[in-house]
Amino acid sequence: MESNVLNHIKDNLLEKENSLSKYACKSVDAIRLKEIKEDIRPAFFRDTDKVIHGRPYARYMNKTQVYSFYKNDHISTRMLHVQLVSKIARTIGRCLNLNEDLIEATALGHDIGHTPLGHTGEKILNEISLKELNIPFMHNLQSVREYMYLSEGGKGSNLTIQVLDGMMCHNGEKLEKVYEPVKKTKEDFLKDYNESVKSHDYASKIKPMTLEGCVVRISDVIAYIGRDIEDAITLGKLKRGSIPKEIVEVLGNKNSEIINNIVLDIVNNSYGKNKIELSNRVYNAMNELIKFNYKNIYGNANSLEDLSYYKEGINKLYYTLLDDLNKNKKSSKIYNLFLKEMSTEYVENTSNKQIVIDFIAGMTDDYFMAQLNDISVN
Repeated sequence: MESNVLNHIKDNLLEKENSLSKYACKSVDAIRLKEIKEDIRPAFFRDTDKVIHGRPYARYMNKTQVYSFYKNDHISTRMLHVQLVSKIARTIGRCLNLNEDLIEATALGHDIGHTPLGHTGEKILNEISLKELNIPFMHNLQSVREYMYLSEGGKGSNLTIQVLDGMMCHNGEKLEKVYEPVKKTKEDFLKDYNESVKSHDYASKIKPMTLEGCVVRISDVIAYIGRDIEDAITLGKLKRGSIPKEIVEVLGNKNSEIINNIVLDIVNNSYGKNKIELSNRVYNAMNELIKFNYKNIYGNANSLEDLSYYKEGINKLYYTLLDDLNKNKKSSKIYNLFLKEMSTEYVENTSNKQIVIDFIAGMTDDYFMAQLNDISVN
């Protein structure tokens, strides 16, 4: 039974939300797929706890952002990236008087579905998924799948649909000048998710249901376009002076300048509006910087030999583990390291092909290599 003190604290925490923008998503609006007894924490604040205390969150630490297997402590991992997204998004959210709890939970969990080896691993798993299941693999949808069906031993974490929707719609590879939320019910969210799982085209068109989700979506872009340049410079793959002058004049050529200039532009153009908007000048410069990064960073992050090795390795691991499942080989790592911790409901309602994809998608870079080496030896 809650004490008067705890009830008072709970009321105080919720009272603070009364000062938020009229466009902010309040805790009272939070929707969960399954009802639970809420405690003194506001709903979205509680979601952040669910994310950071979950086992998948720890695996961010050894998942690729851009560069894999470089022995340099200053190169970004997926862990650092989501923290940068969270900080940038919360800065924008605070300036616009939005719900920072919703922003933080969404930002910290948005990339949980990322594969080992970053977008390279995602591309390879996508090819396998299309071939084997006739559905695409997308890390944003795998993030939602993780928290709906895989975490907590296959029971799911029961995050609010506002947080799940923000993860699903983050799509940081696509820059837009204006981000406007689209109102959704629980049924609308589930439809977007189920249709997106089947179609990359559908998934590319969905929009966040909250303004906070829009903030996370643009912050994902802001967090990587400058930081990836710093990593490339640190590794000697790029010179700072090679960034085109017309971009530098608008955004700067250091990560700190790029973040500051974009955030200020967003705040200046979005304050008091139910949308997140960039000026034409900054939007155009960001587009050019993204093109520059793709040409000079992402296209050169892995050698052709590495790409071939990773593709061969993920395919080898996938088909070996699938064969183990089909033959009910109980000594296989997929039983001992994955399925033994999963619920009966997950095991009985998930195809062997999807189980293997779920297992590989959750691996860190080093764990993937260890499993590949293990099957190669045996």
